[in-house]
Amino acid sequence: MTFKYLLLFLLYFVQGIPYGLQSGLLPIYFRTVGVSFTKISLARLLYLPWILKVLWAPFVDWYFTKKIWLLLTMWGLALTCLACSLLTPEVDFLWVAIILLLMNLFASVQDVAVDGVAIQLLGHEEVGFGNSIQVVAYKLGSVLAGGGLLAFLHHLGWRALFVYLALLYVVAIIFTSKFHLRSPSQDSHAKDTNLSLWDLLHELLLVPDTPWTAGLILIYKLDHGFSPQKLGFWNGIVATVFSITGSSLGGHLTSKNRNSRLLQTLLTLRFCNLLFQTWVMVTYTNKAVAFEVAAVLSICIQHFIGGLITTLVFSMMMLCTQKATEGIQATHYSLLAALEVLGKLAFSTMAGSLVDWLGFLHAFGIFLALSFVSLLYTL
Repeated sequence: MTFKYLLLFLLYFVQGIPYGLQSGLLPIYFRTVGVSFTKISLARLLYLPWILKVLWAPFVDWYFTKKIWLLLTMWGLALTCLACSLLTPEVDFLWVAIILLLMNLFASVQDVAVDGVAIQLLGHEEVGFGNSIQVVAYKLGSVLAGGGLLAFLHHLGWRALFVYLALLYVVAIIFTSKFHLRSPSQDSHAKDTNLSLWDLLHELLLVPDTPWTAGLILIYKLDHGFSPQKLGFWNGIVATVFSITGSSLGGHLTSKNRNSRLLQTLLTLRFCNLLFQTWVMVTYTNKAVAFEVAAVLSICIQHFIGGLITTLVFSMMMLCTQKATEGIQATHYSLLAALEVLGKLAFSTMAGSLVDWLGFLHAFGIFLALSFVSLLYTL
């Protein structure tokens, strides 16, 4: 039992490293060595494999075992880290970008396999705690790679940093190789490998509760990014602690309560906090210490509730996927996860333009309305 949770923690932890590298450490490092802002901005295209992972998820379901996919992808990640260590980013930026694209490809396939393993290993009563491990471990891996390693980059240097990351993946490979995972049944495997693309999509949507869950994960983060950017320290560091705390508690609450009722309660609390946060932003003045305290408090509350909601929604996704036949479970979960990323990116892409176009007050009104949509959806 303990080994199972340790395995999931380690797998999700190393899975968060590529995201942390590319969202936190690398943009800052690239700027310090003179890489242009245009190149840094275009580097966001390297996240594309995470959106497209549903395309190769069926291969993870149909061929080999989840353990083989995990070992192959982590060896790929270890080798890409070693390849990165041999390059000089300010001179070999194109090659660094190509290797980072491969790293994202390996990580996205690993994500499909890890989710498939979690679906197999976790019983109905273990899903909440298991998804707490998923969210917290992924966030810790991202924070370590994005912030923790940045503090040591000056002392370690580019080459040593990626060598150590490669060694970390080797540790994960050794740990995973010790764990026995059962293979899917041959009947299910044979049946599902004969499905056409449209038949596969039809079967995915026929899984009970899939349309409702898909709709929820598209809109539940429509207010993501609403926090004031001027309070970067609180929003980036302290708020992350509150988010991880909320995610940890979310698994316990998921196991003890009805998920739909709990989700309605949390979305209501989040909406009330957003109302308060909007009032703080509208009336905020630099000289009013009380308003600064209120702004920081609202951010911490928002991230705590957001951590709770994230774990709950991922638990609902996994419970929905467990209703699918074993031969399409990883594909089903990957479809839901891709929709979650799409919903998150859609808002983060348009938020800045809305503020520039409409101003803070009107844009915040739209953000509140969008947040209210997710609450209405669950009623």
